[in-house]
Amino acid sequence: AFAVADALIKSLSASLAPQQIMFLLLTGSLFVFAGLALREGSALYHRSAFAPVLLLRYAAEIAAMVGMMNGLAKVDLSTVGAIIQANPLVVVLGSVVFLGEKVSWRRITALIVGFAGVLLIIQPGGAEFDHAILWPILAMLGLAVRDLTTRVTPQDITSAQLATFTMAVASPFAAIWLAVTNLPMFPVDTNWPVVAMIIAFGSAGYLFLITSIRQAEVSVV
Repeated sequence: AFAVADALIKSLSASLAPQQIMFLLLTGSLFVFAGLALREGSALYHRSAFAPVLLLRYAAEIAAMVGMMNGLAKVDLSTVGAIIQANPLVVVLGSVVFLGEKVSWRRITALIVGFAGVLLIIQPGGAEFDHAILWPILAMLGLAVRDLTTRVTPQDITSAQLATFTMAVASPFAAIWLAVTNLPMFPVDTNWPVVAMIIAFGSAGYLFLITSIRQAEVSVV
């Protein structure tokens, strides 16, 4: 689901700015998740909505979205995809350090090989280092923090509620970003069918990811 959404975002970035795409995705997903929460009988507010771990998760989500939108707009899709592949490696390391999970030597070996592959693609010491690559790196780190904090979120908050709270916090940030750059929220030449597909696939992937991380070992996911 995320792969399809990213490819569609890349195609949409030819006509819309990263902050416009981010605003449309976040606001659209907010309505999707709020509807799902109401359908399952969950409230749209929870006493733990602003717990420290959730505030950290919200910040990580915003950082990841900013990095991803700019990365998809300014860097080749294949390069962005390769850098984002470092996210599971960082999450596995974080699950060992912060969550106390046990990881086999096979996974540790795969982590080292995978990280070496990412370094080969980024080539941080190369003479032609493209600083735009820092955007997907920011996205990757933000996603890692988001996934790790997802594991320790209050269990009485449902996945749909968690997604709703995150979109509700991140959407105003995107709106402010648009206002600062003086760009319209709803451009007249927007390809709305593509936007709808981005929201659908992005929301599905997001909900599946939250649910799986909360139910299985983070290193496995």
